[in-house]
Amino acid sequence: QVQLVESGGGLVQAGGSLKLSCAASGRTFSGFAMGWFRQVPGKEREFVAGIGRSGGSTVYADSVKGRFTISRDNAKNTLYLQMNRLKPEDTAVYTCAARDVYVSESTYTAALDYKYWGQGTQVTVSS
Repeated sequence: QVQLVESGGGLVQAGGSLKLSCAASGRTFSGFAMGWFRQVPGKEREFVAGIGRSGGSTVYADSVKGRFTISRDNAKNTLYLQMNRLKPEDTAVYTCAARDVYVSESTYTAALDYKYWGQGTQVTVSS
């Protein structure tokens, strides 16, 4: 079992930046592949970015590639999402997710691949 708590969301103007954090507790953080997803009411959850257990492998949705950066600090049990050049269409609830991988460095893009989820943090980008 692992508990995930997101923070760092808020209101920002288009073109601005935000950095989200996801604090993990309960299990060895380095044993999990991690991901960020987002969801707008009435729409399906959308993959944003994923990272392997050591941070050496990352994957991004085309819609955020070049603007968002996923990273992790295993010593601090924390996952991050640096979001730059934000657009109004980035407005959503952002949620972090974890998957047991033990030694694999794989990344995952499907919500069904993840077992553990946080509660989410709201990001609102005004035009």
